[in-house]
Amino acid sequence: MKNILRLSAAATALALSGAVAFAADLPSRTYTPPAEPLPPVFTWTGFYVGVNAGYGFSDSGNARYVGDALYLSDVAAGDLPGSLSLKSEGFLGGAQVGYNYQFGSVVVGLEADIQYADLSDTGTSFAAAGFAEGKKELEWFGTLRARLGFAAMDRLLIFATGGLIYGDTKLTHSIFDNTGALLAVGSKSDTQAGWTVGGGLEYAFTNNLTAKAEYLYYDLGDTTAIAPSFAVPTDVAVLKAKNRGSIVRVGLNYKFDTF
Repeated sequence: MKNILRLSAAATALALSGAVAFAADLPSRTYTPPAEPLPPVFTWTGFYVGVNAGYGFSDSGNARYVGDALYLSDVAAGDLPGSLSLKSEGFLGGAQVGYNYQFGSVVVGLEADIQYADLSDTGTSFAAAGFAEGKKELEWFGTLRARLGFAAMDRLLIFATGGLIYGDTKLTHSIFDNTGALLAVGSKSDTQAGWTVGGGLEYAFTNNLTAKAEYLYYDLGDTTAIAPSFAVPTDVAVLKAKNRGSIVRVGLNYKFDTF
């Protein structure tokens, strides 16, 4: 009986030692935390809104008298001025809204903006028998433009843009004799439409905040203001001014997340 107990104890001890040895041979397991999700890849795709400010200046400062025949005969004789220097320039600022779509490195989009403008100039021109005074103004304008860009260096966008421009133009002028007596007054204010084209750079500081700098050339057509003579109503001075020039501005945009 004692021998049986000794054999049983020995077998149990042998089994336990084998189990411990087997457990020691198993590879150790350490806790591995789950991998953090990768940050989202930046894309220009999405809607955005923003604000801008800049400076505008016209490239055509010469407003010319183009009629009528009686007034032009006085111009030809050197009695009355034939032109006025009106090169409007000044501050502008406004807001924009748009949408971009990116495929590969190409970005296409549409942008609309509305601007307050203080682009104006006054001028005086003298002749032998009298002088003329005038003022040209652009008080507000808006654009609706397509954009085509190349996404360089991931967050830098180089783009060209062009489309429609519309705005409120105003032209006034007065004719005086040498004594300062007012001979004629004319004024024309109108909302005109034309075209604009340009380009610029835009950089994304974050996935939502971008900054841009752009240049636009615009042409709103001509404005013509007629000034009938007080003494001879059939004698009219017709002044014609071009509304075209350049815009340089910077802006900030907030781009909404794309889902």
